[in-house]
Amino acid sequence: MNSKVERLYLTGFMTSGKSTIGPILANVIGWTFKDLDKVIEEVEGKKIVDIFKEDGEEYFRDLEYKLLFEFSGYKDIVLSLGGGTIVNERNLKLMKSTGKIVYLKSSPEMIYQRIKNKIDRPIFRDLVLSGNAKPQDFINRITKLLEERERYYSSADFFIDTDKTRIGITVDKLEKIIRKHIHEED
Repeated sequence: MNSKVERLYLTGFMTSGKSTIGPILANVIGWTFKDLDKVIEEVEGKKIVDIFKEDGEEYFRDLEYKLLFEFSGYKDIVLSLGGGTIVNERNLKLMKSTGKIVYLKSSPEMIYQRIKNKIDRPIFRDLVLSGNAKPQDFINRITKLLEERERYYSSADFFIDTDKTRIGITVDKLEKIIRKHIHEED
C-alpha cells in the first residue's frame, strides 16, 4: 500500500494559472500554498528578472533547487513552480519522488494574450521592450519553448487545460483529482 501524497507541484508555462489557481486550491483543500518564484524573490530581495540579469540563470537555478528541496519536506503543501523549474532533471526527480505533479496546460496563443504587455518575464523582455515585435514573434518563441519543455511537462501525473476554463472550474477539477488520488491512500 502506498502512503498518502502530501505535496502537490503545479507546473506549466508562465501565465498558465499556477500562481492564481494554487492559493485557491490550497485554501479549498486546507493545505499551505507557496509560490516558488515569489519565495526566491523574497530570499534575494529582488525580482526574478533582476536575478537573471545580475546573477545569471545558473545562480537562479541553484537557488531554485535548494528551495524546492526544502519545500519537498513540507506536508500538505501546494507549490507553484516557475515555468522552467521542471526542465531541470534533479528538480523533476525530486518532485516525482516526493509528490504529485499537475501540469496546467495552455496554448501558445493564450499564453501570448496573457504575457503580451508584461516586462517582468525574462525570456520575453526583449520582445516587449523592442516595441515592434509582432504577435507571431511571441507565439513562435512560446511554441519553441513549449516544444523544448514538452517531455518534462508530459511527465506530470495529472493534466489540466487552462485555456478556456474558468478558474473556479479548474479548481473544482483539481480538487476532485486530489480527493480521489491524493487524500486517500492507494
